[in-house]
Amino acid sequence: MRVISGKVRGLKLNTPKNEDVRPTTDRVKESLFNMINQYIMESNVLDLFAGTGSLGIECLSRGAKKCTFVDISQESIELTKSNIKKARVENESIILKSDFKDAIGKLKLQGNKFDVIFMDPPYYKNMFIDALEKIDNAELLDEEGIIVIEHDSKEDFPENIGRLEKYKSKKYGSTTITFYKL
Repeated sequence: MRVISGKVRGLKLNTPKNEDVRPTTDRVKESLFNMINQYIMESNVLDLFAGTGSLGIECLSRGAKKCTFVDISQESIELTKSNIKKARVENESIILKSDFKDAIGKLKLQGNKFDVIFMDPPYYKNMFIDALEKIDNAELLDEEGIIVIEHDSKEDFPENIGRLEKYKSKKYGSTTITFYKL
């Protein structure tokens, strides 16, 4: 697993020792960032189920202003911290060890708005709809922002969730990336 582009291009990131964290493959990540690159420069990013921090670090490497990394797993938090340090993006990073529900509430209270929100929770945990509803209710997505969801291709999502509208899905074998916007 590596950073594909930007100021730390080619940097190999630390990977999990077990199968609980499922990092985005380089092939999927490269294709994903080709689709969303116009949203990244000077953006405020939320990596909601950070895992290794790979997606948020990729954004910071490509010129994002700030990334907030959220995960409930202590192992994932430690892995994300080590990768942030390795990429030398500590000053642009905020790390929250928290359940996604509590994190969304805290971020709302702080008045945060995000240009890009990544959601890559553990597959088959049925967190997607709940997280999307909470993001919408908390009004965390900037007016021109996008939500990027990585999920198992067997899962399907509704066209609309509150004010959020599904506008694109792209399949990569057993993985699908689905996009929402306001």
